[in-house]
Formats: sequence, C-alpha cells, structure tokens
Amino acid sequence: MYTLIIILIIAVCLLLVGVVMVQNSKGGGLASDFSSSNQIIGVQRTGDFLEKATWYLTIALIVLTLGSNFFIDRGEVVQEESAIQEQIDNAALPAQGLDEAPAAE
Repeated sequence: MYTLIIILIIAVCLLLVGVVMVQNSKGGGLASDFSSSNQIIGVQRTGDFLEKATWYLTIALIVLTLGSNFFIDRGEVVQEESAIQEQIDNAALPAQGLDEAPAAE
C-alpha cells in the first residue's frame, strides 16, 4: 500500500509541476495562446480551471504525504533486555528453594 501511495504522490507532483508551468502569473500562459475569444472554454475559464487544478492537486499532495505516514512499514520491534539489566535481575533474585537471597560474606 505504501508503494501505491508513493506512486500517487509522484504522479500528483508531476501533474502539479505541469499545471504550474502552464500558468503565467500575469494572466498569460495557456490562456494567452488562444487567439479568438469564443473558444470552447474561453480565456477566463482556462485560468479558473488551472487555478482550481493547482489547488486540488496541492491539497491531494498534502493529504497523500500526511496519509503515507500511516502506511510506512516500520518492521517488528524486538525489545531486547540489556546485559546490565540482566545481571541486576539475576543478582537480585533469591536462589531457588531459599527464602532469602544468599548473604554476602
């Protein structure tokens, strides 16, 4: 599942780069390439579409990157006891069959 999300993130990034590159900050870009004003989508609508596409792709990128955190394979965590803690536990435990720990001489 994590691999699928990474592939989607890369695809959204490429689409976002393409949409931003087509836009022009001064109102040109893809909209300026149309010579007549009675095109099917028109000059103003092209700008609106590109702006909405930019926002949707940005939101999708944020959601995918935050959501990918839930699918990262962290592996199985093996908790090992340290050697020092093992020695402390062995020294503190009373010998089997005795009521008290052996006295130190």
